[in-house]
Amino acid sequence: MRHAAGPRPGAEQGAGPAGRPGPPVPFRQFVLKAHSRCNLVCRYCYLYAGPDATWRDRPRTPSAAVAARTAERIAEHAAAHGLREIAVVFHGGEPLLTGTGRLVADADLIRAAVPPDCAVRVTVQTNATLLTRARVRALADAGFGVGVSLDGGLPAHNAARVDHTGRPSWPAAAAGLRVLAEYAPEAFAGLLCVVDLRHDPVEVYESLLAFRPPAVDLLLPHGNWTSPPPGLPAPPEDPAPYGRWLTAVFDRWWDAPRRETRIGLFEECAALLLGAPAAGERLGLQPFAAVVVETDGTIEQVDSLKSAYDGAAATGLDVFRHSFDDALAHPGVAARQTGAAALGPTCRACPLATVCGGGHYAHRYRAPDGFANPSVYCADLARLIRHTATRLAEAAGAGPGRHTSRESRR
Repeated sequence: MRHAAGPRPGAEQGAGPAGRPGPPVPFRQFVLKAHSRCNLVCRYCYLYAGPDATWRDRPRTPSAAVAARTAERIAEHAAAHGLREIAVVFHGGEPLLTGTGRLVADADLIRAAVPPDCAVRVTVQTNATLLTRARVRALADAGFGVGVSLDGGLPAHNAARVDHTGRPSWPAAAAGLRVLAEYAPEAFAGLLCVVDLRHDPVEVYESLLAFRPPAVDLLLPHGNWTSPPPGLPAPPEDPAPYGRWLTAVFDRWWDAPRRETRIGLFEECAALLLGAPAAGERLGLQPFAAVVVETDGTIEQVDSLKSAYDGAAATGLDVFRHSFDDALAHPGVAARQTGAAALGPTCRACPLATVCGGGHYAHRYRAPDGFANPSVYCADLARLIRHTATRLAEAAGAGPGRHTSRESRR
């Protein structure tokens, strides 16, 4: 049964508009669905193989009216809040199915609409199978960053990523990625890799390095207490398998004689441990500031919520009748801007809460009580945070006359 707009009852325990400390934080990232379908059928995909089926009722691409109204709403929001920079992410499905010409045109609409002192940073997130030299050049010339989703740099790592006939996507994805890295490295935004416990962590990381990515983003598979991710609940002899996987990559990354790439998860963790703010939804208590516009103009919360239950990301709003300020007032959005107030009692009492932040919001879900729970990856995040703290302490203890491997990479 599809649920009504917004989260289930009890999902935002201790949160809501009234519980938000101070005024709402404006949206700074706008995720625009350029195409609602995909040319791949990844066997683990939470969007098409998960509990949410709202994509079935949406048009494949946004109409000209949706694109124009979305640009107007983004400009309205930027002007109202005096934003000097916003991020626009063209997403899917597979956004390149809509064609680079349409992507560039829609980006130009937004750039023309926003105030002159507001910079628009545009990226497209793709599986790389449709990347050609001409498409890469068109995107680069239009100032796009191109992010690529890949499960690892070897064919065996990508066995679950197949097309609609069951054929492996690896040959086309690897070819497209090589074109991007060779012909438009300035547009290469980085690689997004979902952690898979079946594959050796250092092998996966080093195989991705072969593509010379400027950044690698390691994501935990979307799962929760009701629908646990692969490998959880963990056996007593290996209570934090994802934490073990991540710390193996961390050590390989940290101990390298030079910085080979950026890894957002590790940098965010280190920054938070050092008391600095970190952008992202995986760690920390900073207010979340991203919103989604679907192909029919519907305004939604981020897609990851769709891994929890059918309709979890819905708001009941659309760009024709509502502003993005209306979306800020939605209980689900407000809950993610309340900081520690959105956490359950277990998390609020935890000494790691300011760094962990309860983990990714979608990973806290448990039916029927909602999201006021620790992350299903609680033990894994604790292992990563403590390990990072230890490595930072070791580097600080090296003293001014000694050079750590971390220092040599700056």
